[in-house]
Amino acid sequence: MAPSILSDAVPASMLSSADGPGCANSTVFRPEFRVSGKYLGWNVPAEEIHHIPEHWLGFEEPEPYMHYLLGLLYICFMFVALSGNGIVIWIFTCAKSLRTPSNMFVVNLAILDFLMMAKTPIFIYNSFNLGFALGGYGCQIFAFIGSVSGIGAGVTNAAIAFDRYRAIARPFDGKLSAGKVLIILALIWGYTLPWALFPLLGTWGRYVPEGFLTSCSFDYLTNTAENKIFVMMLFFFSYVIPMFMICFYYAQIVNHVFDHEKALREQAKKMNVDSLRSNQNSNQASAEVRIAKAAITVCFMFVASWTPYAVCALIGAFGNKALLTPGVTMIPACTCKAVACIDPWVYAISHPKYRLELQKRLPFLRINEPDPPADTKSEGTVATTEG
Repeated sequence: MAPSILSDAVPASMLSSADGPGCANSTVFRPEFRVSGKYLGWNVPAEEIHHIPEHWLGFEEPEPYMHYLLGLLYICFMFVALSGNGIVIWIFTCAKSLRTPSNMFVVNLAILDFLMMAKTPIFIYNSFNLGFALGGYGCQIFAFIGSVSGIGAGVTNAAIAFDRYRAIARPFDGKLSAGKVLIILALIWGYTLPWALFPLLGTWGRYVPEGFLTSCSFDYLTNTAENKIFVMMLFFFSYVIPMFMICFYYAQIVNHVFDHEKALREQAKKMNVDSLRSNQNSNQASAEVRIAKAAITVCFMFVASWTPYAVCALIGAFGNKALLTPGVTMIPACTCKAVACIDPWVYAISHPKYRLELQKRLPFLRINEPDPPADTKSEGTVATTEG
């Protein structure tokens, strides 16, 4: 790996292993030691090299097929996510039955997921050009959009969890009005934008390439007190707080569902009947089970998609940087993109009214959703906004 390559080029006394591979401060920036095809960054122009953390410059350049495979994977991600989230935005904004205040959160989440994948052409171009092809400007655009969409999606999911908690566990408090939802959405964007703008403007932190130098994110490798504080603050406000809210509110929803079912069973037992539910209420029971399942699914998706990035950031700032190889850090980059592809299908699976609209507007999908009974009242987003 990287240490042996560097040791072949320079005396051992010039190498520093304190921060892991790639941190030979006086060597990796010298062109004679960035031999074509050996190190990451070998094809980066001299005026662009300062954008790249030294950590990456001591690793071997991956085989071209690795770049091409990731490029093809991102093309698939982009097609699935843009089409799926585009359909969600279209149907939720055009269908009258879906234009409810609660569903404004769903639309906001779909817009953020759409933005996250709209920047992937930068990654794809870099991949098929084997590295940092679009330079510093492309990196800043890629990372800024990624920060806005990633942090915003996490906070929006937390707002959706809160809305579902109010609607299901505390129905007598009333649903959120359109005005209140708009205020919450404004707060979400106001909460998100500063964390994305600080590194872009160079106020606090910075955006840098990572992994194979084809994607960019905030700098979690620079070993300064200021940067470590930024990483910790970003970890707490963009990961810990949304994670806590999502898990807390969905746990309350699941507890409410099970407590309700338990109460019904106990009352039925006292009355010596099999069930207190009529046939009319059986669909509601099924909806409550779907809600519980969707809640668990959402929590799992959030944990699976953003935890790898959070772990990488903490290792880079406070742990053993040698663990962060280019290949390892490309895994979180893929997991957070995958969830943007999955979200629209969660809507489709969990929302009967959304499936009905899909069936009407895109009949070639052959969804075959049965029409609801005429006297069935809409529950807004009873089983969907968990997506």
